[in-house]
Amino acid sequence: MLGLDPDPARLWPDAVGAVPEGGTPAERAGAAVAAHCTALIDAAGPACVAVKPQLACFERLGAPGWTALERTVAHARNAGLLVIADGKRGDVPVTAAAYGQALAGTTPTPFGDVAGLGADAFTANPLLGRDALEPLVDAARAAGGGVFVLVRTSNPGAADVEDLPVGSAPLWERLAALVRELGGADGGIADIGAVVGATAPEHLSRMRELMPHAPFLLPGIGAQGGRVEDLAPAFAPGPGGALVTASRSIATAGDRTGEPPAAAARAEAQRLRDAASALAG
Repeated sequence: MLGLDPDPARLWPDAVGAVPEGGTPAERAGAAVAAHCTALIDAAGPACVAVKPQLACFERLGAPGWTALERTVAHARNAGLLVIADGKRGDVPVTAAAYGQALAGTTPTPFGDVAGLGADAFTANPLLGRDALEPLVDAARAAGGGVFVLVRTSNPGAADVEDLPVGSAPLWERLAALVRELGGADGGIADIGAVVGATAPEHLSRMRELMPHAPFLLPGIGAQGGRVEDLAPAFAPGPGGALVTASRSIATAGDRTGEPPAAAARAEAQRLRDAASALAG
């Protein structure tokens, strides 16, 4: 899966050069971000099943950033890719319902329904509890989509909270149980998945035991130190059981190889796809 975390200060040169003169800095940066992301999709997308735009990377540019996000999502769909919105939303139920409308549903108004982003799935923070997750799950299901719940993340600070004991097990085991309860699948792949950091593969076997039907979203490959070769337990249910995601390692592959950005991104995405396919069998 292709992660899209555009840094306006590190865009591909052709994307920056394609922006015409005129407009505010935010408008020009938004146009460059859209050009960068669409070019990255064209280069790496054929080796991927989905894109994962990091919403904050677009939102920091204000309205032009949201326009860039919409253009990126539309381009991904035209390329036949699924869209997983990475916003890690989580709040009290009334706000969670609004997040669900914004990401996957529609918002009724006196003037007609307003469409949201139209994501196929999105990430969610479970730390406010089940009642805050349920509106997000309901919105995703109503749209025929899914939710990936944070269980054990890829950052080093995950150990500060997610590894803390709750009774006789770490907190992430309780979160995994919540994912299993919400997913409710007796067979096949559930529509509620788990974000499981690829930087701590030692937990994968236990996680798969706790969440036998949940698809795993596996961030942390490349720039954060995770290795595809260590992720075999995540694929235990079959090829659809896990999504390996890489962002910076694909977008900046040319910096390491000296190749043109698009060619390097294409090669790195294919390399990761081949490695994941070998594990999935």
